[in-house]
Amino acid sequence: MDYIHVAAALICNDQGQALIAQRPAHKHQGGLWEFPGGKVEADEDVLAALDRELFEEIGITIAQARPLIRVKHDYPDKSVLLDVWRVDGFRGEPHGREGQPVKWCPVDALAEADFPAANRPIIAAAQLPECYLITPTPEDADAFLDQLDQALAEGIRLVQLRAKGMAENEYKALARQVIARCHAQGTRVLLNGEPAWVGELGADGVQLSSGRLRALAQRPLGRGLLVAASCHTEEELKLALKLDADFALLSPIKWTRSHPDTEPLGWEAMRRLVDEMPIPVYALGGVSRDDLDQAFAAGGQGIAAIRSLWPGA
Repeated sequence: MDYIHVAAALICNDQGQALIAQRPAHKHQGGLWEFPGGKVEADEDVLAALDRELFEEIGITIAQARPLIRVKHDYPDKSVLLDVWRVDGFRGEPHGREGQPVKWCPVDALAEADFPAANRPIIAAAQLPECYLITPTPEDADAFLDQLDQALAEGIRLVQLRAKGMAENEYKALARQVIARCHAQGTRVLLNGEPAWVGELGADGVQLSSGRLRALAQRPLGRGLLVAASCHTEEELKLALKLDADFALLSPIKWTRSHPDTEPLGWEAMRRLVDEMPIPVYALGGVSRDDLDQAFAAGGQGIAAIRSLWPGA
C-alpha cells in the first residue's frame, strides 16, 4: 500500500502545552485540529521537510527536536504515514501564516480537542513521559517507600508497582501507599496485577504481563484508564494492538543480569518492530537513561527500567 509520508511536530513549551492548528474546511479532515506539519517530498530528509513545513505554515524554524512516533493510518480515501517529531526548541513566534487558527493546548487536555483519528497515538505519546519506572519487590516497606519518594523527587512521572511473590493483601496495602505518594507528585501508577484492582485501589491503569495479555479477549479497562502490555515478540505486540492497549513494553533490548541466557533483541530489531506499531513502545531490558537517544532513534517512547531508575539499586 502506498502511504502519503507526512512530517508532523509535537511543539512543546515550558508550560506543559502543545501547539495545535486547525485544518482549513476545504482540506481532508477539514475543521479538525492537528499537529503542524506537511508532506515529505521525494528524497527529502524528514527533519528538513518538517523544518520547511513549519516555517511555511506557522513561521518558526526548529532549534531542538527528536523522533517521537511513526503512525500508519488508513482512511477510507487515503493512507498516511505520520512521522512525528517532538520539538522542544524553536526560533520565531508561531502564528497561522495561511490564516489558520493556532493555539497552545495543555498536553493533558489534548484528547478533548477534535483531532483526526490518526492523531490518537500521537496524543498518547505526548502524554507519556520518556522514563517508566518499574519497582523492585520490596524487602523492607519503609525503605521501599523512601526510595520511591526519592525517585519521584528526581522527576519520575510513571510507575509500575511490580511486587512478585507478594500476597494479595500485602500488595494492596502497599499499593494504597504508593498511589497516594505518587498522586501527590502528579505521577501515575499502573498495577502489575488483576485489572479489577485498579478501580478498587484508585490506580491509573494496569500493566499486563505477556501471559495475561494472551489470555484476554478484550481491553480490561475503560478509556479513562491506562492499559499497558509487556511484549517480547511481534506476535505479542500485535496482540497489544488487538486489545487496544495504550502503550507497550518491548524486551529484552539489551543483555540483563536477571535473564542472562535470553538473547537480546537489540536496537535494530526494535526499530523494525516498532515501525509497524501505532502505539508508544518503551524499550526494556538492560537500558538506562544513557540509552534514551537510541530508544528515540529506534522509534521508542523512551526507556522502562527497574535497576537503572530505582534510587540506590
